Amino acid sequence: QVQVVESGGALVQPGGSLRLSCTASGIIFRITAMGWYRQAPGKQREFVARITSGGRTTYGDSVKGRFTISRDNARETMCLQMINLQPEDTAVYYCTTGADTFWGRGTQVTVSS
Repeated sequence: QVQVVESGGALVQPGGSLRLSCTASGIIFRITAMGWYRQAPGKQREFVARITSGGRTTYGDSVKGRFTISRDNARETMCLQMINLQPEDTAVYYCTTGADTFWGRGTQVTVSS
């Protein structure tokens, strides 16, 4: 059984930083691509970032230059480092595995003063 768990969501002020983490059990982590999506209230789900098993990364246009996705295969953890957060980054952030096969329940990020 695959379980995907996100953590690290919080309330931050505009311009602040936050680091989200994701762990996944029931998969062979080191050979599995991982990704992040987000969904703001009243909006469609949006692609944020993706990292392949080999470490190649892609980003959504709205987060390029501000967000960095990374993975630690030894610890079987994937992270999303976010800087210069803005109110429009407020959303529930979801971690996915593989071809977005499995999803976590999400972690809330709120950017507000």
